[in-house]
Amino acid sequence: MRMNGRRRSGNVDDRRRLGTGGKAGIGGGIVGIIAIVILTFMKGGDIGDVIGNVVGSQLGAGTQYASSDYQPTEEDEALAVFASQVLAGTEDVWTAEFRRQGWGEYECPKLVLFSGAVNSGCGQATSQTGPFYCSADRTVYIDLDFFKEMKTNIGADGDFAYAYVIAHEVGHHVQYLLGTLDKAHRAMSRLPEKESNKISVRLELQADYYAGVWAALDNQMFNSLEEGDVEKAINAASKIGDDYLQRKAYGREMPDSFNHGRSEQRVRWLSKGLRTGDPLQGDTFTPDYNNL
Repeated sequence: MRMNGRRRSGNVDDRRRLGTGGKAGIGGGIVGIIAIVILTFMKGGDIGDVIGNVVGSQLGAGTQYASSDYQPTEEDEALAVFASQVLAGTEDVWTAEFRRQGWGEYECPKLVLFSGAVNSGCGQATSQTGPFYCSADRTVYIDLDFFKEMKTNIGADGDFAYAYVIAHEVGHHVQYLLGTLDKAHRAMSRLPEKESNKISVRLELQADYYAGVWAALDNQMFNSLEEGDVEKAINAASKIGDDYLQRKAYGREMPDSFNHGRSEQRVRWLSKGLRTGDPLQGDTFTPDYNNL
């Protein structure tokens, strides 16, 4: 992506030199199931229960303490700058789009950078949770090592692939501001796990769509996309579908536990957002579930 000269967001809270005491847990993960599947499988673990329960989990907070263990590398610092620039791009795009659509004033989310573990408004989380959005404090959380894991463990690399991850989480913030997220979570709380997971899939696919919309509009504003960027993001989407990850982890699919969508679905909705640049065409809740 062309990011030289782009502004950085003022809504970044860098907590990478902080650790978290107490019991480490998983809090409110959205994209986090990706990292959980990959890392736990590599360590020989079984995460069937995690797959079924990661969305909406609420765990208690620990106590923060200063840590001198973390020393950012040049790569870490470059990723922090990039994340801040991507967040700024989402602020510019969604501020303009909310005004254009008559949705009121866009309220920018915060972005917390952490290393190892973090306290969030949704509870305590570790790096294995992966990037996630917490509506309780309207904040996106990310350990930048996740991008390194994307490259090393699933072969998904490139600036735009990383930007897609951030834009997807910001897509959940857009859902929160529009009332979609809370409505979906209320419905999920009343349903058995299998049906709740289907609503989760609809949420995730819409967040993928919004990520694509952001990329299209950001490119219109800043000419940010370079040759090969779209292909790298689509490659990333194809490798974080529930079906792909479950086949890699278990050698088979377990559709009833899907909560992010198949690879083909994630690619389709991301691509549609990129193609249309129109948030009004991202209705993932009306179509029949089998035809998403």
